[in-house]
Amino acid sequence: MSWGTELWDQFDSLDKHTQWGIDFLERYAKFVKERIEIEQNYAKQLRNLVKKYCPKRSSKDEEPRFTSCIAFFNILNELNDYAGQREVVAEEMAHRVYGELMRYAHDLKTERKMHLQEGRKAQQYLDMCWKQMDNSKKKFERECREAEKAQQSYERLDNDTNATKADVEKAKQQLNLRTHMADENKNEYAAQLQNFNGEQHKHFYVVIPQIYKQLQEMDERRTIKLSECYRGFADSERKVIPIISKCLEGMILAAKSVDERRDSQMVVDSFKSGFEPPGDFPFEDYSQHIYRTISDGTISASKQEGGKMDAKSTVGKAKGKLWLFGKKPKPQSPPLTPTSLFTSSTPNGSQFLTFSIEPVHYCMNEIKTGKPRIPSFRSLKRGWSVKMGPALEDFSHLPPEQRRKKLQQRIDELNRGLQKESDQKEALNKMKDVYEKNPQMGDPGSLQPKLAETMNNIDRLRMEIHKNEAWLSEVEGKTGGRGDRRHSSDINHLVTQGRESPEGSYTDDANQEVRGPPQQHGHHSEFDDEFEDDDPLPAIGHCKAIYPFDGHNEGTLAMKEGEVLYIIEEDKGDGWTRARRQNGEEGYVPTTYIDVTLEKNSKGAVTYI
Repeated sequence: MSWGTELWDQFDSLDKHTQWGIDFLERYAKFVKERIEIEQNYAKQLRNLVKKYCPKRSSKDEEPRFTSCIAFFNILNELNDYAGQREVVAEEMAHRVYGELMRYAHDLKTERKMHLQEGRKAQQYLDMCWKQMDNSKKKFERECREAEKAQQSYERLDNDTNATKADVEKAKQQLNLRTHMADENKNEYAAQLQNFNGEQHKHFYVVIPQIYKQLQEMDERRTIKLSECYRGFADSERKVIPIISKCLEGMILAAKSVDERRDSQMVVDSFKSGFEPPGDFPFEDYSQHIYRTISDGTISASKQEGGKMDAKSTVGKAKGKLWLFGKKPKPQSPPLTPTSLFTSSTPNGSQFLTFSIEPVHYCMNEIKTGKPRIPSFRSLKRGWSVKMGPALEDFSHLPPEQRRKKLQQRIDELNRGLQKESDQKEALNKMKDVYEKNPQMGDPGSLQPKLAETMNNIDRLRMEIHKNEAWLSEVEGKTGGRGDRRHSSDINHLVTQGRESPEGSYTDDANQEVRGPPQQHGHHSEFDDEFEDDDPLPAIGHCKAIYPFDGHNEGTLAMKEGEVLYIIEEDKGDGWTRARRQNGEEGYVPTTYIDVTLEKNSKGAVTYI
């Protein structure tokens, strides 16, 4: 099958077909270009999506810690790699398919133009030969007619008797001339006809088949190139399928790495305060006010009757006012007891504290010696002191567990900084040695300021590390000690065996007499109308100062190292504990600066205030 033999007379049709083939090639190239743009836009949108949901690295606290978060960010990384593979597909198509198609289309147009020009030239040459042959034919035909006319004229004159001999001779010569010219035109026509037939045979059997063969080969190469581009179009994506499969496998592995138990443990580690849960609330017997009202009628009557009060009774008035901001009160202990009191039991098993001095006299002394205060304002002062108070550098405002983590994190950062400074010091020393051995390279003295600065930074970092390690050791030791003390306390006894009281005395029996703080004999002439005459809060334990605290801020209480204070309000998780001196002065002290012993009340128990 050849175009030259089968389509010898379809030059115009082949012209249109080859032009359609090039147009189709360019159309497919345009399709590939649009596909490339889609891949590029898809990859760009995927990258923007990954960038939108990736965590910001501005703060280390925002880094993902939970396995579900880490898995999600791993999936984002895999999706980012997937977007990169889509870009690879676009680049491969642009280079291997689209670029190749555009170059081939340009070459194809040039080749087609050349072949068509050769075909047109061959057709023009054949047309020229035909015209020459046709002209010679027409001339031969014309000369034959003229010779025929000359013969007819000669025969007419030759048969005419009236014609002269000269006219007959002249007609004969004209006949011979026309006959000769007809013979010459006949020979020329025969030669032109033979030449045209040869050129026509050559045109249709040699020239045109050769040109059509070249056009056929060109069109077949175009078809082959399209086939290769189709295959390259598919191969561009098939090459990245293994990598895309790995990305998808990475997403599956990220999904399998989610560990709900580990995330739950991280929640515990993140928010664990290190404090023990609060103990049971004691029974509050408000009937003591009835006893107190009866006892206030006469002092002698209280002595004679030996008025009895429940050891668990608390000051309801003060506690009620402490609820101004919705703060639920802690388990409270009984108010300050006189210097000598004892417990007694009733037939029904209840235990009461029996005063050995006049209750009214005792209560009046307490009112006079206690500092006037407004509980609601005290809460406001506490909030201000927590914000503005000292000891923020050692994270003492945080719960123990969180404080330990912050200190450990700071120590790690300082160690990294120390390592960096040490490396810089080593580099400077090496450079200094090089300068000393080769003075032309630089002055060793120029490195001395930088070296001194590096040494100062190293010393400063070491001091910071030592200080933070001391705080960390303190937190770790104190957290363990406090937990041991709280777990070892007995819910039915207030004073354990061998416990040291705030005054330094020891007692082995919870029912024995316990010395209270020394009575303050000073008294006020009148009460301040600006404050409410609330009873002091009862103590829930005692503490011993481990470090000195200046207490410059309002609402805080200064203390010296080794000083014993009474706990009247436990730490709420903000790092501050409310305490009271023996003289009645109250304020907040850092929880990390004190060694706390909390005491749980039961019937017949005695506590400090």
